[in-house]
Amino acid sequence: MSLASPPRPTALLFDLDGTLVDSRRDIAAACNVARGAHGLPALTLEAIMPMVGDGARALVARAFDADADSPVVDAALATFRASYLAHPAAMTVLLPGVRDILDVARALGLPCAVVTNKPRDVTALVLDALAIGPFFREIWGGGDGPLKPSPAGVLDVVARLGVEARGAWMIGDGPQDIGAGKAAGCFTIGVPGIAERERLVASEPDRMCESLVEVAQLLGRATS
Repeated sequence: MSLASPPRPTALLFDLDGTLVDSRRDIAAACNVARGAHGLPALTLEAIMPMVGDGARALVARAFDADADSPVVDAALATFRASYLAHPAAMTVLLPGVRDILDVARALGLPCAVVTNKPRDVTALVLDALAIGPFFREIWGGGDGPLKPSPAGVLDVVARLGVEARGAWMIGDGPQDIGAGKAAGCFTIGVPGIAERERLVASEPDRMCESLVEVAQLLGRATS
């Protein structure tokens, strides 16, 4: 586990799925609605999860074993999105430590943002359904521009927050999050979630924490 000393943060940037929320069952449900509507049998949760992380189109393409620009994916993606928008947080729950770290950040006056590959409209619905939307000053979601690991979302969000990327912490469970944060110049923290742990570790975050509880403790030490 990396023990790199973090800078005193100027902002906290979070991935969503697998970092703030356990959304696996709702993602899988929408994916299987799309498969069923197009004549395919349901996939198991375990089969779907490795497909997650690179945006809705990539997920649907993988679930249909099709090229991302295929007309089949266009139609299936529309079904997936409609189903997910109708039930954005039926089975989604906050992960341990979310309220801890958001409460600490609020007490410190530290701005928070979400940088996710999930579509922005679904992201906003999930955050509001779980009553954490007001904690986030900015959101970058799928459809706003290049997806992670591009640093575009990170750079856009820190600019809107009025802070420098080098002082921000990028926190996520996937290599896409760490790649985006590193490319933007942030301090990166890996927290195991939906993505395979081995891929997260291989992306070499500046610090590995086992949960957001541990990140909250790190935040307390870095700002004391």
